Amino acid sequence: MRALLVICVLAFTSSVLARTMDRCSLAREMSKLGVPRDQLNKWTCIAEIVSSYRTDVKDPTGKDYGIFQINDSYWCKPANGNSANGCGVNCNDLLSDDITKSVRCAQKIKAKQGFSAWAVWNRCSGNLPSINDCF
Repeated sequence: MRALLVICVLAFTSSVLARTMDRCSLAREMSKLGVPRDQLNKWTCIAEIVSSYRTDVKDPTGKDYGIFQINDSYWCKPANGNSANGCGVNCNDLLSDDITKSVRCAQKIKAKQGFSAWAVWNRCSGNLPSINDCF
């Protein structure tokens, strides 16, 4: 009986830590974090493709983390291993439902490499729908 209770608590806890956003909730939250409005449709496109707006996503290789799939070779410090850690953040912090660290790191990546740092950029670089309906 105790084992069942522990399993239920763990299942509930892990689902609470995961968050699935949508295009508008991501755009509004990023705007509150100071991301320029003219970039929001690009960021939401990237997040939709790489993580389906989920904050807890790790790619199958375990190298990319969070809503923007930030790579642990260059931008965050993995739990087991070394990295350039360009964002000065632990990779697991990018799996949080608080997207502040993910947004800050993604902005840093964009400032250094542009949106083309994301392999999906070719699918988001064209004419995207306006984000204005989210505000």
